[in-house]
Amino acid sequence: MKSIAISGSLRQNVGKRDAKGLRYEGQVPAVLYGGQEQTHLSVSAADLKPVLYTADVIFVELDINGKKVRAIVQEAQFHPLTDQVTHVDFLELFDDKEVSVNIPVKLTGTSPGVKMGGKLVQKLRKLRVKALPNNLPQEIIVPMESLEVGKSFRVRQVELENAKVLNNSDDTIVSVIMSRALRQAEQEAAKAAQGAKKK
Repeated sequence: MKSIAISGSLRQNVGKRDAKGLRYEGQVPAVLYGGQEQTHLSVSAADLKPVLYTADVIFVELDINGKKVRAIVQEAQFHPLTDQVTHVDFLELFDDKEVSVNIPVKLTGTSPGVKMGGKLVQKLRKLRVKALPNNLPQEIIVPMESLEVGKSFRVRQVELENAKVLNNSDDTIVSVIMSRALRQAEQEAAKAAQGAKKK
């Protein structure tokens, strides 16, 4: 799993006015929880960019006034108009404590159904996975080689070592459906075949 180091500073005041002042200075108010007690801190908005603006799950090595902890971003709030991050919740990680994280799905290979003119429909781009931090996969690989037109790849077909997918096992991750062009081509072929029979 990728990781990135971020420095944080403890917050003395946790009011709205203090939070506004922090944001003005390019800092983001944050909370670290999951340990024995919650810690209120602030981190640089610039430091958060590589963590927030990616589909990857990234471990954060937080250095809070010299105290180092490993965490992940559990939730981030953004300003509705400017899209700037306004608050971040960090979840502290422990080697012996399972966590639930959204892991991105990666499609690999080529679907024969798509080659035939079928349309690829991806319903799930992330799956909720529960595991110990060191067992979390970077991504979930979904092979496409067996996907003919009308076939789907479901959650229950995902194989992970030492980790569990929490989504419904019947949920479809990706499927190949009949495209309009392919349906039209099949109908025309059927009509041509019928016409040939009549002759």
